Amino acid sequence: MNILIAAPSDNFDISKIKQLINHDVNFYNDQIYYSNDLLTAKDLKIIDIVVGNDQNLVDTILAQPTSQLRWVQALSAGIDYLPLQKLRQKNILLTTLKGLHAEPIAETILGMILSNYRALNFAVQNQKWQKPQHVSKMIKNKKVVIFGTGNIGSRTAQLLQVFTNQIIGINHSGHPATNFSQTFSTDTSTKIASTADIIINTMPLTPTTKNFFNAKFFNQLKQQPLFINVGRGPSTNTQDLITSLKQHQLSGAALDVADPEPLPNDNPLWAMDNVLITPHISGIYSEYTEEAIHLFSKNLQQFKKNGTVLINQADLNIGY
Repeated sequence: MNILIAAPSDNFDISKIKQLINHDVNFYNDQIYYSNDLLTAKDLKIIDIVVGNDQNLVDTILAQPTSQLRWVQALSAGIDYLPLQKLRQKNILLTTLKGLHAEPIAETILGMILSNYRALNFAVQNQKWQKPQHVSKMIKNKKVVIFGTGNIGSRTAQLLQVFTNQIIGINHSGHPATNFSQTFSTDTSTKIASTADIIINTMPLTPTTKNFFNAKFFNQLKQQPLFINVGRGPSTNTQDLITSLKQHQLSGAALDVADPEPLPNDNPLWAMDNVLITPHISGIYSEYTEEAIHLFSKNLQQFKKNGTVLINQADLNIGY
């Protein structure tokens, strides 16, 4: 069994993987693959498992007439960038790192809210003894609507319970979810979100959620809420977001994701005082790689036994 590690950084230590896995498997060339490395068709044909986020690599392997690829371990929670239809057609397993991001992203969201509500962003930008023009707000008793009630949304709701009990979750069907006082379906979410003080998007990117936050959505907002997006950039229409900020339909925005990524330097969002932008790093933390390796190791043990996995198998029909 041959494993190709297509890692995004030098921190992905292949020797550590070997220590944890301790199985009868071979690693391609005993090295970490990068997108600019050249692999021959012969090399790609023998790969059984890919660990990484390289869409071009997966596409190239799938294009080989005699490819023996059986499993892709994504190094992310979102999988919208991968060729899901091809993987489904070829019955190839896809697993994610769902769950690893819940704590760091939830903490980042909390920091984003506090930065905006307590005028910390103004202080950082200003760096002089000058009071902000607007009076600081408190999170206490505010209505928070979180789109996405999975691991990230649930942990965010749990942390926010310290400040407020008005935490409403939005998911596909409206089914009950842990740490939310109420939940509603995406079909009925417009009315619920219209009176929110804080709107948070943690949803995966699917055909249903693409361009979900658009002019029609922003136009019905009544409370000038803070808008936070840590889900996926294309879930929000960037131009509509800019317009809604200029028209004061939103009091501000905090964005860890954008469309496109990276966000161009001349995009108006960079110049807005009430917008906080981080470069898609809310899910990163110092132990991330080690925990990812542990998860992969557990799945590999099961895969060696019977070709199945135990943790985080993605549903290729729904896209997460």
